[in-house]
Amino acid sequence: MEEITVRYVDSGEEKIQAQVLIEGLPGIGHVGKLVAEHMIRELGARKIAEIESIFFPPQVIILDDGTVRPANNEIYYYENGTRNLLFLVGDYQSTSAEGHYLLADAFLEIAAFFGVSRIYTLGGYGVGHLVEEPRVLAALNQEDLREPVEAAGGVIGRDEPGGGIIGAAGLLLGLGKARGMEGICLMGETSGYLVDPKSAASVLTVLCSLLDLQVDATKLQHRAAEMEGMIQKLVDSERVTQDDELRYIV
Repeated sequence: MEEITVRYVDSGEEKIQAQVLIEGLPGIGHVGKLVAEHMIRELGARKIAEIESIFFPPQVIILDDGTVRPANNEIYYYENGTRNLLFLVGDYQSTSAEGHYLLADAFLEIAAFFGVSRIYTLGGYGVGHLVEEPRVLAALNQEDLREPVEAAGGVIGRDEPGGGIIGAAGLLLGLGKARGMEGICLMGETSGYLVDPKSAASVLTVLCSLLDLQVDATKLQHRAAEMEGMIQKLVDSERVTQDDELRYIV
């Protein structure tokens, strides 16, 4: 088995073009994952590639019908006319530092092949406590991106986020810059303890403003309201059912 295998499942002979790549791999609060997968569903994006790697955890994913598939990452495509989008989502990120770099390089190769000029990476910024109104912190790989990001509601602070950006969300910006790709990372504040659709909704709002794109956030907002109800049960020392807990494992 090769270290990284990219398998195109659609667009084989068709040379599609996309100007934007949106990364939403699993991370803190699954914020980026929630945003990207919500957009894929709402926009009706289609899967065009699967990525398998020895750098993913050594396990398979059990499907609803009891069959299994290898853990992977996936690329989806949405044709928007003037600004087509690619989405990078998946089961896991790399389990090693080397794998993070090699996978990020593979993702950028795919982006370059389809003509991507700007990358948005999405994630959560753990603050260690519940957040009533999550801010969306932003980091850039070019200074001239500051004005549109702040106009869209992103917060750019000298010391935030502290400790840098780990994983694909950071590497795609750093390595993408060397390839001439603009990069913006959007991080929703989150406790870091739970899957956080409320933080995801905040990130979605800023991202859609930057893309000048309309995406229905109703389902994401409903999930946020359900999560707040579950948290209130915990605060009130009420019993949280197994269904409540499992609903948010993604």
